[in-house]
Amino acid sequence: MFRHGSRFLSRASTMRWRRPFSTDLPAEAYKDSNFVEAWRKAIPTVEPPSTPSAFMATRPATPSSIPSKLTVNFVLPYSSELSGKEVDMVIIPATTGQMGGLPGHVATIAELKPGILSVHEGNDVSKYFVSGGFAYVHANSFADIITVEAVPLDRIDPNLVQKGLTDFTQKLSTASTDVEKAEAQIGVDVHSALNAALTG
Repeated sequence: MFRHGSRFLSRASTMRWRRPFSTDLPAEAYKDSNFVEAWRKAIPTVEPPSTPSAFMATRPATPSSIPSKLTVNFVLPYSSELSGKEVDMVIIPATTGQMGGLPGHVATIAELKPGILSVHEGNDVSKYFVSGGFAYVHANSFADIITVEAVPLDRIDPNLVQKGLTDFTQKLSTASTDVEKAEAQIGVDVHSALNAALTG
């Protein structure tokens, strides 16, 4: 394999990508002409239905220069914590480690683990404990953060966290089935992350 390495490297440098990157595509609505054509051949008397892409908003164009602010949308299943808020930076508890999102950040998708999400706006820092979810940082300096649960850090009671950690640790040591062990382990992980957020 290593004998042919230089040949592969030289071929890779002269290869042209077949598909453009998403940031190189025009910011216009996509229409599936193949679907419409096939529909009209099969059922010419009925107007073709709209496909899901017809309902999607057009993707904003990637700016030519880096904006001064990052626009953040932070949502939960039952509410929207931040909607179109312009901030300086967000720090996200990704499963791969803490990730900072700044204006002009490369497009990224990150899975979130239980931990602290910090939103920096000038000298003000808002901290939330998130249970997990996903963060999407777009090339146009927009970030969408979707979590199952989020609580402002100053609303968490340290005594209840310690009690929960003790209870779930005890449940883990006495669990007899795989389901009981998994539920107890999740409780230990979340309460350990809560405890670390409050003490660290």
